[in-house]
Amino acid sequence: MAVEEQRAREISLRRVAIASCAGTTIEFYDFFIYGTAAALVFPKVFFPALGPAAGTVASFATFAVAFFARPVGAILFGHYGDRLGRKRTLISTLLLMGIATVLIGLLPSAETIGVAAPIILVLLRIAQGFAVGGEWAGATLLAAEYAPKDKRGLYGVFPQLGPAFAFALSSATFLTTSLVMGDSDEAFLAYGWRIPFLLSILLVGVGLYVRLSIEETPAFKAAQAAVPAQQPRRLPFLEALRSQPREVLLSAGSLTMLFTFFYMGTAYLTSYGTNPQGAGLSRPVVLSIGIAAAVAFGIATVLAGVLSDRYGRRKVIMAACAVGIVWGLALFPLVDTGASVAFAAGLAVTLLIVGIAYGPAGSFLPELFAPRHRYTGAGLGYNIAGVLGGAVPPLLAPGLSASFGGIGIGVMLSALAVLSLVCTFALTETRGVAMAHEQAGQPPLAGALD
Repeated sequence: MAVEEQRAREISLRRVAIASCAGTTIEFYDFFIYGTAAALVFPKVFFPALGPAAGTVASFATFAVAFFARPVGAILFGHYGDRLGRKRTLISTLLLMGIATVLIGLLPSAETIGVAAPIILVLLRIAQGFAVGGEWAGATLLAAEYAPKDKRGLYGVFPQLGPAFAFALSSATFLTTSLVMGDSDEAFLAYGWRIPFLLSILLVGVGLYVRLSIEETPAFKAAQAAVPAQQPRRLPFLEALRSQPREVLLSAGSLTMLFTFFYMGTAYLTSYGTNPQGAGLSRPVVLSIGIAAAVAFGIATVLAGVLSDRYGRRKVIMAACAVGIVWGLALFPLVDTGASVAFAAGLAVTLLIVGIAYGPAGSFLPELFAPRHRYTGAGLGYNIAGVLGGAVPPLLAPGLSASFGGIGIGVMLSALAVLSLVCTFALTETRGVAMAHEQAGQPPLAGALD
């Protein structure tokens, strides 16, 4: 009987791992194809009257809008995730992201409907931000609250692999579309860029099927059972800020560097690589390099998560920050050489550093917060970091590049890496901490079977 129970638990844990990874892959695929399109297409499709330079700034401004929506999404979906459960909330975030992405793929250009096109684009981008704001915390909690505490770093990696898979997938779909259409920029701008957005509906269907097949996490059930029915409940958002404001702010600072390096690599460098005033490489070359760099990112994420179970979450993240301080200053002098090999090395090393910091984050943030407001607390910390590191730097980068050259961007990257190093050092190590259901003596996978 014990053997059968163990086998059932292993099957359940695999199912949870697949569900958390599949969901983040789909959500971040939708998020990243927007970033790729913002770099390659949107300045001409939605902001043609502004010219190339101002159009690119406006395009990245719409990209940044979603990051400001993400903390609001974390509060909204965190509220329901802490009150109603992880599973139902994650299904809602997946549907919202899928609908918004498909509608972007169907949106007429500015030439067709005028100023309404960029306005609708911004609204749909805000919807994407809401969805991703609620997605990450729920997906990491899904994995972390099922995993044994001595392997939580390993299992916390599965939702963290979503961005690596998504970046490779988004680059591959744009690359395939470009190759099929050849050198026809007119066809690519007219309808080719829309194909990756419309294909999202197929991925959403797969994600829904997987997520509907799992049960609520045992940690959430234990937290709900521990609260008397007559006891009034505070809003999870207010409870997180009242009881753990330090953890919210410091975790946001801790993850700022990885957001900066990631979005500077996946969005800004994509634009910089194809720009004649930047690296001056062709679109297929830049997209192919992106796929290879995503593989490096995924490998680093897995290794870092495993190492965090042995050496601790803080040490691994701090190591990434220390390397990031040096690499920030070296990145743009390297890619400014204009060689495709140098651009590939620059993007790959940048995403390797991100992977080392990102791998432990899937277990680190859930372990920092109490179960009653864990969804909200982890989501707030993560998405505030998204604003600081993912929204602001790509907006500042064009101005810094114009005024100081690539070294201006490098100084910004290094400064944010210093911020993350200091904030991570100020946090407590969480490796080996017990979740609520483990403290109560409940097996980690109890209740996992459907």
